[in-house]
Amino acid sequence: MLTLRTLPILTLAAGLLVAVSAQAQQQLVPAQSSIEFAAKQMGVPMQGHFRKFDAQLSFDPAKPESSRIRFSVDTGSATMGARETDAELPKQVWFNVAQFPQATFESSTIKALGGGKFDVAGKLTIKGTSVNVSVPVVLTQSGATTTATGVLPIKRLAFKIGDGEWADTSMVADEVQVKFKLALTGVGKL
Repeated sequence: MLTLRTLPILTLAAGLLVAVSAQAQQQLVPAQSSIEFAAKQMGVPMQGHFRKFDAQLSFDPAKPESSRIRFSVDTGSATMGARETDAELPKQVWFNVAQFPQATFESSTIKALGGGKFDVAGKLTIKGTSVNVSVPVVLTQSGATTTATGVLPIKRLAFKIGDGEWADTSMVADEVQVKFKLALTGVGKL
């Protein structure tokens, strides 16, 4: 039986269901997204990208501090466009795909900086090593699609990527730039 006392509780519950449902519909659009990486080998720029990645998010532009993002990359999907190099990337010395098939990022805090800019801090885990990182992210919207872009500089040796004989930074630089463009649907208006 509905009474005046139960009406506010039902209204609150319905509002929570709508909010949870809206956030549950947020999805990555892989066909419109990319993750690229750039490094230098003997001073020569080299570029590659990952072909498979996914994101789970619950992002509220009005309350970014309560938002969460989890991102995973299939390390076996790394390519630099050359068969010989691509055959090396899954090996133990580089990504060790057999033991660590995914790299992950999990947010801990998201801060709005204004103008569609956000600081996303969290834990980046590659090859079983976790490092706290802070990523500047810019969000733009066009129709129903929100695009998140940014660049995350990392030190490959912190994650033992290219260790052993490849740890010599005169051969392969320690600095790697990870550039991302993530197309998302279901994100509220900025």
